[in-house]
Amino acid sequence: MSKKKGFKHNIGKLHLWLGLTVGLLVFIISITGALYAFQAEITNYLREDAIYHHEKDIAQKKVLPLKILEQKVNEHTKEKYPIHWVNVAVDKSRSYVFYYYEHNPKGWNFFEEYVVYKSVYVNPFTGKVLAVYDETRDFFNIVKSIHYSFLLRTEWGAYVCGIPTLIFIFMLISGIILWWPKNKAARKQRFWFNWKNVKNWKRKNYDLHNILGFYASFLALIVAITGLYYSFFFIQAMIYIVFSGGDATYPNFDHITTKAPIEQRTETTLDKIGKKVEELYPDAHAYSLDFGHPHIDDHEHPNYSVFVQQLSHSYHINHNLIFDENSGELLHVHDHKDKNLGEKAIAANYDTHIGAILGLPGKILAFILSLVCASLPITGFLVWWGRNKKKKKEA
Repeated sequence: MSKKKGFKHNIGKLHLWLGLTVGLLVFIISITGALYAFQAEITNYLREDAIYHHEKDIAQKKVLPLKILEQKVNEHTKEKYPIHWVNVAVDKSRSYVFYYYEHNPKGWNFFEEYVVYKSVYVNPFTGKVLAVYDETRDFFNIVKSIHYSFLLRTEWGAYVCGIPTLIFIFMLISGIILWWPKNKAARKQRFWFNWKNVKNWKRKNYDLHNILGFYASFLALIVAITGLYYSFFFIQAMIYIVFSGGDATYPNFDHITTKAPIEQRTETTLDKIGKKVEELYPDAHAYSLDFGHPHIDDHEHPNYSVFVQQLSHSYHINHNLIFDENSGELLHVHDHKDKNLGEKAIAANYDTHIGAILGLPGKILAFILSLVCASLPITGFLVWWGRNKKKKKEA
C-alpha cells in the first residue's frame, strides 16, 4: 500500500468512527440551527401588535421618563425582581422593551439558570403595557439553548456543544480529503449527481453524502468556527488576532469610570443619557440602558456602557458609549468606524453565524446549509450501515 493510500485509509477510519461518535450531536446542533434561522422574522411577525404601539400624533408628544415607565411596568407585572435593562427604540413609533433577567450561575439547566427572563413591551408615551412574554418558555429561546448548550448550564454546556463542533470541523476537512479524486476525469464525476442509470439507493445515498458534503463544507467551516466562538476563548482570540493583523491586545476601556458623586444621580439621569445617545445616533435602530439594580448573580460592570445597535436586522454595526452613571455625562465614544478590523470581526461574529450579515438571502443560505449539515450524519451512517450489512452477507 502506498503512503498516499495509507494516509487516506487512516483519514477514512477517523472520519468514520468520529462521525459515528458525534453524529447524533451534530445532527441536533444543525437541525436546531435550521429551526433558529428565521427567529427574528417569525418573532417580529407574531409580536407585531406589541412592537408597534400605534399611538397617534407622536411628533407632538413626549415620552415618559424611564423611571416612570419602570414603575408602571412593575405595577403591571408585580414581578418580585427588579427590571434589569430596557431596549429603547430610536424610532418612537416602536415600543420600548423592558427586561426582567436574573441569572443563577448554580442552576444546572436552562430553566434553573434563568430564574426570570421576561420581556415587557410598553407604549413609551402612556406607559401602557402592551404585552409580557416569558422568554424562558419561548420556542426559539429553547431551540437556541439546545443549539448552544443542549439545555445544560451555560458554563459547561457550551463545551458539550463545542467539542462535537470541533470534531465536526475535522470531519469537514477530512471529508474534502476523502472526496478529492485522483485525476481530472474522476473529479468531473464528483461535482454533481449522475443518477440517470442508477437505481441503487446506496449509491444515491453515497452521492448525497459526498456531493452535498463537498459543496457545504467551505461555508460550514465558517459557520462552525463562528459557533465555536461562544464555546472557547481561544477561538475568540484567534479571530481577533487574525483580523487585527496580529494584534493580541483587545481595546479595554475599564479605566474610564464614574467620577461624579452618587448625590448627582437623579430620577432623570437615564433620560439624560438616552437623550445624548439619540443626539449622536439619530438614525440608529435602538440602544440598551441598564437600570443598575443589584441582581442575584452579583455581577459588576466596570463602567456604565451603552450598546447602540445601528441596524434593525443585525448587530454587526454597533457603537459603544461610556457615561458617568451618576452625572449622566458622556465620557467616551467608541464608534463603529473607529474600531479596528479585529473588533469589527468580533462584532460581526453572531450575524455571520446565522447569516444575518447578508440579510434575508444570508439567512436562507444558513437555513439550507444547516439542513445539509444535519443530513450528513444520517447519510454517513447509512453509508457505514450499508457497507457493514454487505460484509455480513459476504461472510
